[in-house]
Amino acid sequence: MSDAPKIRGFETGDRPALESFVHALPPHDLLFLSRDLRQPKVVAAWLQRAAEGEIDSLVAISGGEIVATTASVRDPLGWSPHVCEIRLLVLPEWRGQGLGRTLLERCVDAAIAKGASKLVARMTPDQAGAITLFEETGFRGEALLRDHVRDDAGQLHDLAILALDPARRAASEAAYGS
Repeated sequence: MSDAPKIRGFETGDRPALESFVHALPPHDLLFLSRDLRQPKVVAAWLQRAAEGEIDSLVAISGGEIVATTASVRDPLGWSPHVCEIRLLVLPEWRGQGLGRTLLERCVDAAIAKGASKLVARMTPDQAGAITLFEETGFRGEALLRDHVRDDAGQLHDLAILALDPARRAASEAAYGS
């Protein structure tokens, strides 16, 4: 690891760095995503939706490379426009240093500021570090979907859904402190 990462908004010129970042992640880290980010057309769609304001993304950059990213995704035309999905990806060598927490908190705050009244996150149940991080931010387990995702080898994995109610979190913080 080189310099301390700089966090900034996602830019269309980040595509090559994003593709390198995604390919540096363990494939298991991508199982919670509904689309395979290793596919160029999926990255192109992400960039397009970010440019249109449907996805808010942050990147952490160190040494000119993306080392972590987060996204908040809402579908204003769907049945649940009040729900925002939070996604967080951090390279293994950058975990445990507070970078993921910083990105997650900034992403959650931005989603709430834009009016989301429910936040959700998805991950495989064996991603204990990620689950702990989200729980420490106020997310709670809401569902477990058995055999919901299939990896490249054909192995099935469960998918955990965690959720955060910003109003409930704010009331709890007001009553008990952060």
